[in-house]
Amino acid sequence: MWTFLKRRRPEPPPRPGASGIPPEVIEAVRRIEIRARRLVDESLSGEYHSVFKGAGIEFREVREYVPGDDVRAIDWNVTARSDRPHVKVFDEERELTVVLAADVSRSGEFGSGDKTRREIIAEICGVLALAAVANKDKVGLLLFSDRVELYVPPAPGRSHVLRLIRELLAWVPEGRGTDFAAPLDLLGSVLKRKATIFLVSDFWAEGFEAPLQTLSRRHDCVAVRVRDPLEMDLPEAGLVRWRDAETGEERVLDTSDAASRRSVTEARLAHDRNLETTLRRARVDVVDIRTDRSYVDPLSRFFSARSGRRGRRR
Repeated sequence: MWTFLKRRRPEPPPRPGASGIPPEVIEAVRRIEIRARRLVDESLSGEYHSVFKGAGIEFREVREYVPGDDVRAIDWNVTARSDRPHVKVFDEERELTVVLAADVSRSGEFGSGDKTRREIIAEICGVLALAAVANKDKVGLLLFSDRVELYVPPAPGRSHVLRLIRELLAWVPEGRGTDFAAPLDLLGSVLKRKATIFLVSDFWAEGFEAPLQTLSRRHDCVAVRVRDPLEMDLPEAGLVRWRDAETGEERVLDTSDAASRRSVTEARLAHDRNLETTLRRARVDVVDIRTDRSYVDPLSRFFSARSGRRGRRR
């Protein structure tokens, strides 16, 4: 994916502390935890619960109908045999498995504002993970680039979430590009029960339609697309040096030339249309987040819309 060259100079590698973890990473994890906890407590915990809790149900028994029971739960076979109305009783599953599949390819190093895409992805995953454990759910993590970089199986608890955030911030990927096929195939093989999978990426990749459709048949998949404003609206800045963050290739673009600007815009729009078609065919919801705006509002709107659709299905 082509981006403007990053304005900030690369920082030297942080020195590890006594625990072996760089102190800068420890401090960043603490900041994310504090911010994420506040957002979960104030805004997102109840919405998360209403959307993702009780997605699965297990049959418990059949009992005689009493006034006030939902007539849609009537078991007509038992009713016909006993000559008295009976209803099916179900127990709602209280535990959910959540997996955060985060893109750690080189395009995540870009950021036109105060934070890179990688840092924003870490915050979003921190919020979702803390919302999950607050509802006693298990959370796992998959880091990927053009290969599977790391898989941490789902587990409950705050300390586990802090480990996931630390891995997101400190992980040095071996790959540069983005390829969804391997991570999607891995999740399909290791997740035996239905799970909710958040795919967090800029989604500048192709050729993952088939594995995504296969995974989404068994699991609830949500695409969280994180984009930088300079990738969406090309400013008139004259001659600009661009670099493909994933290949290292560089080129110069005249942003004051209308034809050049139109070519870049058309390429982005064509990519967006193809991605929307891929997600729609796989029945995958999408949450669009910009690095220069709050991610709380898009997540909240997504939860509200999901909750409304779920309520109508009942």
